[in-house]
Amino acid sequence: MRNARRFLLDVPDLWTELDLSGEELAKTRAKALATTDDPREKAQINDMFRQGREVTRAARRHGALLATGTATLYDEGLFMAYGMVFAVTTPKGSELTLPVLSAQLGVSSASGTAPKDRVISSAKLPHVGTVARVTGTEVTRVTADIDVKLLTMHTMMPVPGTTEDFLVVTLASPNLPLKSEVYDLFDAITSTFRFLSEGGEVVPPRGPGDED
Repeated sequence: MRNARRFLLDVPDLWTELDLSGEELAKTRAKALATTDDPREKAQINDMFRQGREVTRAARRHGALLATGTATLYDEGLFMAYGMVFAVTTPKGSELTLPVLSAQLGVSSASGTAPKDRVISSAKLPHVGTVARVTGTEVTRVTADIDVKLLTMHTMMPVPGTTEDFLVVTLASPNLPLKSEVYDLFDAITSTFRFLSEGGEVVPPRGPGDED
């Protein structure tokens, strides 16, 4: 019996599990605003931080098992990103195939349609094996009057010992001009995901002939 009791996901040192709508986010916002006197740039900074608050609030409302993120000021500008892990159980009698994923993941909540750049693919992760993945630029409605455009990556992690349970690792960033760098970072973070047994050992991917 290989039973996964918990999971681990490594994130960069500058990411934190603290509530990004609190004190630390306010400090970073103040530092970012102090770097410019341009009213338009100040408005953009304020908008990004408002988006950050709403994204983390939405994650809590939807029952995220893990919510992490960063708001880091570099010489080149402000970088923001978020990571969330959700539990998903497929209904009995149905399978979580790529067509099903196509209908359920990577759809902009503001319009109900798939983004033009959405890609549905598979990835091979060191500790999990082959998994389904959806990427795309989504317009997410976080409140009645706020839409957020985000680069997103959703990766499905099959829970060992079951056929219906999955964990969805969702990573998102509003830094649209950094698309290539953001997806490389998201892939590196997701590749650290692993399930752990009760004794703290990494639970290996389930093979075709494995039984519970």
